[in-house]
Amino acid sequence: MSIETPLRPPVPPFTYEEAVQKVRMAEDAWNTRDPKKVALAYTPDTRWRNRSEFLNGRAEVEAFLTRKWASETGYRLIKEIWAHSENRIAVRFCYEWHDASGQYFRSYGNENWEFSATGHMATRHASINDLPISEDQRLFHWPQGPRPEEHPGLSDLGL
Repeated sequence: MSIETPLRPPVPPFTYEEAVQKVRMAEDAWNTRDPKKVALAYTPDTRWRNRSEFLNGRAEVEAFLTRKWASETGYRLIKEIWAHSENRIAVRFCYEWHDASGQYFRSYGNENWEFSATGHMATRHASINDLPISEDQRLFHWPQGPRPEEHPGLSDLGL
């Protein structure tokens, strides 16, 4: 274990409860919209497929997230565990945002994650679809930042 990769608990092998905790930690981090902070959850040599983009390493992840959150205004995300194994977690997610013209979207997707022994994400595969919605169809209304504990999750919202 190097100085660059201190432990990031929980670490594999994951129990169900630890996998759920890891999913919520990822959701909370992404809802900060802080590219530098979020990138630290990944191994220095992380590999991603996000839609049709392929990224390698933290620097590319940070640059990607900087671009993403510059164009996806009002970003609010909910993640939910789908399945897990010793060092892998599958999630489904949904996030709402709007573009520069004010058009709202609900983006639906699935991610497959693989973790290093230190608890950092080494691999992320994401498939995402965007659905234009009207402002009155929005379901995610909490203040910018992590989702409040009392806010319903995806299943509770029927998503």
